[in-house]
Amino acid sequence: MTSTVKIVECPRDAWQGLPDFIPTEYKVAYLKALIAAGFKHIDAVSFVSPKHVKQMSDSEEVMRQLASFTPASNNAPEIIGIVVNEKGLERALATSGVTTIGYPYSISAYFRRANANMTRAESRLLVEKLKKETTTAKRGLVIYISMAFGNPYDEPWGPEIVAETLEWLKDIRINTVSLADTVGTASPQLIADLYRGVKDHVAGIELGVHLHSRPENAEEKILAAYEAGCRRFDSALTGLGGCPFAGDTLVGNIATEDVLAAVRKAGGDPGIDSAALAQLLQMTNEIRSKYAHTPMVQ
Repeated sequence: MTSTVKIVECPRDAWQGLPDFIPTEYKVAYLKALIAAGFKHIDAVSFVSPKHVKQMSDSEEVMRQLASFTPASNNAPEIIGIVVNEKGLERALATSGVTTIGYPYSISAYFRRANANMTRAESRLLVEKLKKETTTAKRGLVIYISMAFGNPYDEPWGPEIVAETLEWLKDIRINTVSLADTVGTASPQLIADLYRGVKDHVAGIELGVHLHSRPENAEEKILAAYEAGCRRFDSALTGLGGCPFAGDTLVGNIATEDVLAAVRKAGGDPGIDSAALAQLLQMTNEIRSKYAHTPMVQ
């Protein structure tokens, strides 16, 4: 039996660290092309300080322009907007078209301080507020567990920490969680072992993965997660973007085209027509060469 797989395309993650600003109109055209190609779940924008993430300073305008685009299908896509604090939440909720709020909850104290300047208690209070506010506003909510597969800071880590976090998220009725290999160092065995080890803690939660990898290791990581039971994958076309803390320019987002190929190889149905990817891959490579100054991906 073919298993349905949810692909969450992540242009926001791909774009946010690029050195040159991508014009708003081009971002909108890219998002429209994703929707036209059949992508139903898109991590599209973030509501963070323009001083720190200039690339996302036009998120409201991107969504305003995107609102005029009606997909061929009657089913509107899920559009995810990332927030890191209450101000971002207010902006996201005030922006039409953002159907789901995303929040990176770090289980690494160092990473949490560096990115959000919050204590563990403060971050948990924010998640609880996010749940309350998104429920009232009838928006979705996805929580990313950053550093879920370990950290480079010599901080305590183990599957029991991830499991405890998932239990807490389940207790406050979070329905969607993604385990993030933020620095891209998890082995396929670790990915499989962690996923299998914690999935029993999350009955009723859709548990996905947001993996980073060197290109040559991507397929085995995807298959490790899939065979462990994962059916939700975050990815970005051509593998553009990723975490700057990885310390390796070849470690980036796992390429969507690699996820599609690996999932089909394992017997899954990603629901995306490969033929429809040609234009998107061309557009992504244009972004690579013009705004990221990196070579095209063949």
